[in-house]
Amino acid sequence: MGVMRRLSGILQAKANKALDKAEDPRETLDFNYQKQLEALQQLRRGLADVATSRKRLEIQAEQLKQSASKLENQARQALEQNREDLAKEALSRRSAIADQLQDLQSQHEQLVAQENKIMDASQRAQAKVDAFRTRKETIKATYTAAQAQTQIGEAISGISEEMGDAGLAMQRAEDKVNQMQARASAIDELMTSGALEDSTGSTDDIQAQLNQGLTSSQVQNELDRLKAEIQGPKNEISNSNTNPTKEIENPKLSSKENSNDN
Repeated sequence: MGVMRRLSGILQAKANKALDKAEDPRETLDFNYQKQLEALQQLRRGLADVATSRKRLEIQAEQLKQSASKLENQARQALEQNREDLAKEALSRRSAIADQLQDLQSQHEQLVAQENKIMDASQRAQAKVDAFRTRKETIKATYTAAQAQTQIGEAISGISEEMGDAGLAMQRAEDKVNQMQARASAIDELMTSGALEDSTGSTDDIQAQLNQGLTSSQVQNELDRLKAEIQGPKNEISNSNTNPTKEIENPKLSSKENSNDN
């Protein structure tokens, strides 16, 4: 029994949650407003029925009054003709009509009171319906604005999330590119140094050593050339400092040779 009650409670909770999610407050307000209009219309129909009954009693009372007046005239005419019996009959009928008029007057008063009561209720209901309609439209406008704002916020949030995902994807792509470039550079260095063999088989280990020897020879040649360029100016300076007389004696020798020739 407890399990069934608990299961029933769970089902009701889930059903209420589903209904609450599917419910649109604007539609609910419009439905309630329509119900209030129907109730107000029923009050107005009731008021019309009571007013019709009152009017019918008034017409009936007017007809009875006319009948009573006619009977009173007939009683006078009977007395003028010394027909007292007819006068009594006419007055008896007039008395019965007076009783009916009294009953109609009582009913008329009741209908008037009921009509006033229904009219007051109808006016109060009309005021409540008008107030509900104003409040309904305000709530609907507020709900619509809030719904639009929520949709805009969700759209902006979705764009932000997409931009964030795009930024992360771009960062991952850049990381992969950098990683691939670093790997390619490392492989090139290893292949150049001979630590990693070329899988294509274009060179073997002997050729790699020969290439390394050629590279070493080229480096040694460049080194010798630089040394020669550096030592060359130094030798010229040292020679000029150690043999200064040779530059002085040369002119004398040239002059003696010239004189001997003469």
